[in-house]
Amino acid sequence: MSRCQTSSIVDASSIVNYVTIIGRVYPVSSEDYMRLVRLAWDFRRAVQVATRMIARGLEENSVLRELRRVLNKAYADSAYKAAKAMVEGCVFNGGNPLNMEVKKPFIVSEGESSRLGNRNVRLEDTCLVKVKYPYNGSWITLQAEFGEKYLSLLRELVDFAKQKKLSYTARIVFREGDIYLHLSILIQLYLKYFKEGEARGRLIAGFDLNSDRVNLVIIDEHGEIVDVRTAWFPEATSHGFPREKAKALRLNALARLLKYCHRHGVSVVVFENLLSVKRKRFTRSKKANRKINRFAKKQLIQHGVVMALKYGLRALLVDPKGTTNSREHGELMKKYGLDRHTASAYLIALRGLRH
Repeated sequence: MSRCQTSSIVDASSIVNYVTIIGRVYPVSSEDYMRLVRLAWDFRRAVQVATRMIARGLEENSVLRELRRVLNKAYADSAYKAAKAMVEGCVFNGGNPLNMEVKKPFIVSEGESSRLGNRNVRLEDTCLVKVKYPYNGSWITLQAEFGEKYLSLLRELVDFAKQKKLSYTARIVFREGDIYLHLSILIQLYLKYFKEGEARGRLIAGFDLNSDRVNLVIIDEHGEIVDVRTAWFPEATSHGFPREKAKALRLNALARLLKYCHRHGVSVVVFENLLSVKRKRFTRSKKANRKINRFAKKQLIQHGVVMALKYGLRALLVDPKGTTNSREHGELMKKYGLDRHTASAYLIALRGLRH
């Protein structure tokens, strides 16, 4: 294999460091609710201001000075990082970041191990969260509810955070009348509780991820096709279909296929390395462009890597160039009678095998 080909393959375990766990939170009083809402709207406003400043090319220090007039240092730093990610995402999607609108209130607080895990949003116990109210230095008290399967993990997270050994990023979002807490924790801690053994097979699986389906091709060490699977979810691209529901459909479909791989002798799974793509490519079709714009493929790949590690599978990322509309892609379609998405999955698997 050429040096160029080797460098185009990445061990995916090196690019996914955190896993997000989601729970619901409830302010313990009407006063705490009103203070939390005010803080969330002010944070949203700060992020909106920051996106405009970043899009105009202002330096980081200038943006942070403006944000710290409203929020404390830790909240301002988090607002800046959130705004920067939004601007980069807007540019990736071909949009103009000066026209971005941050519509919903939310709060983000970056982790800090020296501050008991997080300076502004602290998980005091599996059922108790404290949120710093920056205007007078007091704390907002929230009750928390997480799935029972996460409680042991969260207890250990709380213990390590109080010992200043671990940090976690917290995000509070308001959705359909409910309030949710997203905790980003180290993947090593997650796998300690949820890893399901090591894969012992010799097969390789290639995945082609699309807005309305996931195609899977499993091959042996000789490159011969052993199995082909497709998970369909066409409703996810329908006009007006909720984004969160579409996201859940895709994540669940990919998780089921990875579980299938784990049970059928696969040891290596291969995805396209879309983390290296600079910008989405749009077409002349409005319908196709809507599918592309509503499809967070990078997020799906990151979820796939986490699920692969959970099942003890090795995950590789390969260069996406040539996996569709290439000469090799066309030859595979003709030789095996495959549709273009299945042929892409087969080509992705072959690249993993060559590695």
